[in-house]
Amino acid sequence: MRIFAIGRNYAEHIAELKNERPDEPVIFTKPDTALLRNNEPFYYPDFTKDIHHEVEIVLKVCKEGKYIQEKFAHKYFDEIGLGIDFTARDLQQKAKEKGLPWAIAKGFNGSAPVSDFVPKATFDMGDLGFSLKVNGELKQEGNTRMMLFSFDFIISYLSRFFTLRTGDLIFTGTPKGVGPVTPGDRLEGFLEDKKLLDFEIR
Repeated sequence: MRIFAIGRNYAEHIAELKNERPDEPVIFTKPDTALLRNNEPFYYPDFTKDIHHEVEIVLKVCKEGKYIQEKFAHKYFDEIGLGIDFTARDLQQKAKEKGLPWAIAKGFNGSAPVSDFVPKATFDMGDLGFSLKVNGELKQEGNTRMMLFSFDFIISYLSRFFTLRTGDLIFTGTPKGVGPVTPGDRLEGFLEDKKLLDFEIR
C-alpha cells in the first residue's frame, strides 16, 4: 500500500499560501508509516512548532492499473474516505527557501490520519461536500466542484508514472482554511453530513 497525494488542487488554497497555480497535478507521496487509523490520537512531534491541518477526500484504489484512460478511471476506485494531510509548515518553508525536497514536512510518522472508507456509489463525485471542524469550529469546507483536477483525471495522470495497486490511497487536495493545530485540539471531519474523523491532538 502506498500513499499518493495531490498538492494545489483547490484555487483558493493556492491563493492563501501564495503558490503558483499548476498546469498539471502536483504529486508527492507519504510512507505507510504516516498512516494513522481508527481515530487514534495524533502525538505532536518535537521537531516542529507549526503543524497545519489539511482535510482531503481520499480514494482507495480497488484494482491494479497503469496508463489508465480518464474515461475508465472511475472503475479503479469504489470507496472514498477522509484524510488529514498534516504538514510541518516550518520545515516545509525552510526546505522550499533552499530549493530542497520537503518530504519530511509531509511524510513524518502519523502525518496521514485516514477514516474508514464508504462506498462511493452513495455520493455524487462531481458535487461532493466535505469539511473539518477544530474544537467544534468550522475551519475548512470544500466541494469537488472546486477541484482543478477531477478524481478521474488524477487517477489517469498518476497511472502514467506509477502502476496503481489495490489498496493504494490517493489524497486529492485540500480546500482553503488550513491552519495550525495544538495539543488538546479535537478534529472532526465530515463527508457531506457523515462524520468520518474524530480524534485528538496530544
